[in-house]
Amino acid sequence: MEKIKKLRVLVVGDAMLDHYVWGDVDRVSPEAPVPVVKVDHDSYAAGGAANVALNAAALEAEVSLCSWIGKDDPGNRLITVLDEQGVECEKAFVSDSKKTICKARVMARNQQLCRVDRELSPEAYALNSESDFDAFDARLELADVVIISDYGKGFVDQSLVERILRKRSSPSVIVALDPKPRRRLNHKGVDLLTPNRSEAIELAQLDKEEHSSFPSELICAAIHELYEPRHLAITLGSEGMLLSEEGQVGETIPTAAREVFDVSGAGDTVIASLALSLAAGASFRDAATLANAAAGVVVGKVGTATTDSEEILSYLGEV
Repeated sequence: MEKIKKLRVLVVGDAMLDHYVWGDVDRVSPEAPVPVVKVDHDSYAAGGAANVALNAAALEAEVSLCSWIGKDDPGNRLITVLDEQGVECEKAFVSDSKKTICKARVMARNQQLCRVDRELSPEAYALNSESDFDAFDARLELADVVIISDYGKGFVDQSLVERILRKRSSPSVIVALDPKPRRRLNHKGVDLLTPNRSEAIELAQLDKEEHSSFPSELICAAIHELYEPRHLAITLGSEGMLLSEEGQVGETIPTAAREVFDVSGAGDTVIASLALSLAAGASFRDAATLANAAAGVVVGKVGTATTDSEEILSYLGEV
């Protein structure tokens, strides 16, 4: 945990603002068969790559974020949330021409009634100018850890993944990726992949309908053959975290969660804490144990959340 505090972390991907509209429902609209929500209050949280950055910052690493953020109200709110936690946003990617990705959820009695998304097309969020790449390369050159947080919104594409792997300052720099299989990106050679159960089946190019069970050996071998990750950690929900190296099935770390209130953002916690632990010199098993404990803390909180070293160490001492 002390070594993590000395790391310089670059988070790359699709940052977004999570906007929650909280209220109550006591009648149906006369205009249509839909509930009328009487709003009590609004709340805002960092989502996507921004939440990964917050999780890394909560472990007291030095964190910077490369992601398009618009000069708009959602962008101002997102930057404020990040600034408060010490995450530095690359100013070259705060833009007049981009719209901040925002997901607004209407909540009544802790139930989500609907979600309203505001975003541009994926093409609008890709890097495409020399000045964009120069700003990105300057951040990449300083990083000890690079976490690629791909939410499929366009910032992460094939050329960017290849650029990171080609231009990282040293082979010792950990490159971690939370994959989105539907993107069909070739990310061969990353140091860490952290798919969930469903994503792992897709990465292995298996039909989910034909595999109600989880064929661990087949999946780990296929992912290694296709992508050659140095470390593969598959999150299996209540069944824990499956570790694999060289395509071989390794240990399954049992889930550390004692009670689960909200799993949203747990994947962000896993990749941040696992990547930083590896970069700090932990073994794969020890890094996974720490990440598993961090996720156990986070799912015991309501909403997207983070955890710090004190909470994690306390939690590990109790399990």
